[in-house]
Amino acid sequence: MKEIRFYRASEKPYGVFSNLYKREIDFEGEVFATSEHAYQAGKARKPLVKKWLMDAPSPSLLAMAAHGLYYWDVAPGWSKNKFDRMRAVLRAKFTQHEDLKETLLGTGDARLVESATVDNPVNRLWGEVNGVGKNTLGIMLMELRTELLRKEHEGEEKLHAAE
Repeated sequence: MKEIRFYRASEKPYGVFSNLYKREIDFEGEVFATSEHAYQAGKARKPLVKKWLMDAPSPSLLAMAAHGLYYWDVAPGWSKNKFDRMRAVLRAKFTQHEDLKETLLGTGDARLVESATVDNPVNRLWGEVNGVGKNTLGIMLMELRTELLRKEHEGEEKLHAAE
């Protein structure tokens, strides 16, 4: 099976799969600078902490700051809700931007892998480091790709049925 590895937002063409890729998304009635911003906005328990995170000078510093929050600054239930939130953020990102959607769909049935370089629990959860990890982001992207392809196929079937 073909495998597509991605990590840095600046990598062409698959850097768009990174949550640090700079493309605004509208999520839960707010416009966020990146999907990382939309995701991490749900982590903060207090409005001041959320604002502090959103004001980070770059998406990578936002991610770093959010990973370092104290327990009492994290929204209750975050460890359970974060995966559903990420799925919803990814759906928003790839349905609001046709070019990003086309890049995702253009991967066919390739295995998508976030391939991190620094070995830590966060990188092994969302991706892989030296081939080891859960690759949660890659799996979510592949699930979304399947969902989007199914919807496109259903749309084509309805179009042909109406002819």
